[in-house]
Amino acid sequence: MIGIAGAGAFGTALALALAKRGHEVRLWARNPDQVRLMRETGRNDTALPGVELPGTVSAHEDIGEVCGGDALLLTMPMQALGGALDAWPQIDGRQPLVACCKGVDLTTLRGPVAVIEARRPGAQAAILTGPSFAADIARGLPTALTLATRDGGALQELLSTPTLRIYRTDDVIGAELGGALKNVVAIAAGTVIGAGLGDSARAALMTRGYAEMVRLAGALGGRAETLAGLSGFGDLVLTCTSAQSRNFRFGCALGKGEAFDPRLTVEGVATARAVVELAAGRGIEMPVTAMVNALALGRIALNDAIEQLMSRPLKQE
Repeated sequence: MIGIAGAGAFGTALALALAKRGHEVRLWARNPDQVRLMRETGRNDTALPGVELPGTVSAHEDIGEVCGGDALLLTMPMQALGGALDAWPQIDGRQPLVACCKGVDLTTLRGPVAVIEARRPGAQAAILTGPSFAADIARGLPTALTLATRDGGALQELLSTPTLRIYRTDDVIGAELGGALKNVVAIAAGTVIGAGLGDSARAALMTRGYAEMVRLAGALGGRAETLAGLSGFGDLVLTCTSAQSRNFRFGCALGKGEAFDPRLTVEGVATARAVVELAAGRGIEMPVTAMVNALALGRIALNDAIEQLMSRPLKQE
């Protein structure tokens, strides 16, 4: 049995993929009404409308019922991860705990694996990250992800399916920061497109944003080759070029001067705030991230942000 804590689009999509591999999957949802509807209809229309759940996927409102299996996937937003672990003593770490969120915790300035390890010492903690949209996984379209863990490869085999190819790395820091920082760059890319600055500007922004990703990851112990893989470059390309990305859509709204739906979680906003603080404490220059943070907080006008980035001192690439 594989447990999934979080019945949003991504958690539900993973449940579908793993069930097709033959696993029993138990899916926890926070809202009892959502659980009831999933049981009654055999679908999770709240997250993935119209997608049928196979009989091997069951819905639960008691978190204890999804614990104790071969692995527990934690698919809540990054900023909710620590609080969830604090509130759920039922998650005791006897099974591997796999974070399926991307970001940096605002309180501790830690990534998902470090948040898990701090609250469940001794547990096998991992992160599943990379270029993926829930709708693609749910439809059974080919997708490749990175599993970062300091332990062996049993999880890689467990979570791989005919349409979900899992690559493994022991570079947890690199994988965490690749997934977190690409969301920030995606906001910036969306802002460029929303403001009508063109695809050439987006390409330049993505490239300089990628340089920031590599710079911060390297300073914190991550490896450049990890950032060049699925969890860094791959995810960056996807989220900076598709309107399926919430971060990209949020950036487009910023660029157009439009409001964005406050009900939608945009992980890159909190990540930008956390990374600005993290980088400042180490003297690391992150101009794109700093501008995204300032724009998201309303501290700078878009035209001023563009001017400041374009007037930075000329340098060797």
